[in-house]
Amino acid sequence: MAAKYERIASDLRRKIRSGELPPGRQMPSQTALAEHYRVSVPTVQQALGILQAEGMIDAVQGLGTFVRKPRPQVRRTTDRYRWEKARAHLPAEQRQREGAAEHDTGLAFEDFEFFAEYHPEPADDELAGLFAVEPGTRLLHRVYRTRLRGEDGVLSLIDSYLVYDVVAANPDLLDAAKEPWPGGTHHQLLTVGIEIDRITDEVTARPPQAEEAELLGIGPGVSVLKLRKISTDTTDRVVEISDVVMPGDRTVMVYTTQLDRWPQ
Repeated sequence: MAAKYERIASDLRRKIRSGELPPGRQMPSQTALAEHYRVSVPTVQQALGILQAEGMIDAVQGLGTFVRKPRPQVRRTTDRYRWEKARAHLPAEQRQREGAAEHDTGLAFEDFEFFAEYHPEPADDELAGLFAVEPGTRLLHRVYRTRLRGEDGVLSLIDSYLVYDVVAANPDLLDAAKEPWPGGTHHQLLTVGIEIDRITDEVTARPPQAEEAELLGIGPGVSVLKLRKISTDTTDRVVEISDVVMPGDRTVMVYTTQLDRWPQ
């Protein structure tokens, strides 16, 4: 049987989703809610804490609690990688129209703020093993952050790694000022003669680190999804490793596996 605060959170959640409590509306005071549901104020506080962790309400110090505008949902599907690869050979003006963030959210390029930072660093034992290089081999560590304008948290935390000497054949690939790069990593690697053959995703869930929670704009109780994306080229060489941390309250991972049909 659900606890009282869970039932209150469920009822308030229903009212928010139905529009009875629309975005921007100030929530009734904790005292008023306690009287309405015939519970104590601490029980109401627990219920509100759940909704705040889910990103449905915001507490503004000195003003009260307000219904939050729904955050855009990020939907990652397996089709995303085929879509990215297919765009690598398109003309630049076509590649510039839409990137992965736009593809995953259905929003426009103008809705986002992009940040990229590059720096070289030596491969630790784990990354060296995945790349099949010696520990200490120079990697290009690329940090990407994308924020929806008006939001206080980024969509995800992306740390991408390439073998420095492999991509240095094109000096533009070492320059973060070239981001966001039309066509993304597939086109970047194409410029140095590399074709990605397959991508392996490893997904785990865990509590966020304090810095991650702050950057993603998530509250207590919300887990993050950690995705390690390993890209392998047509010569069976790992060419990129990306660690992506995503907020669990607004990320949907969709994996469709086409099965062979039985003979008739």
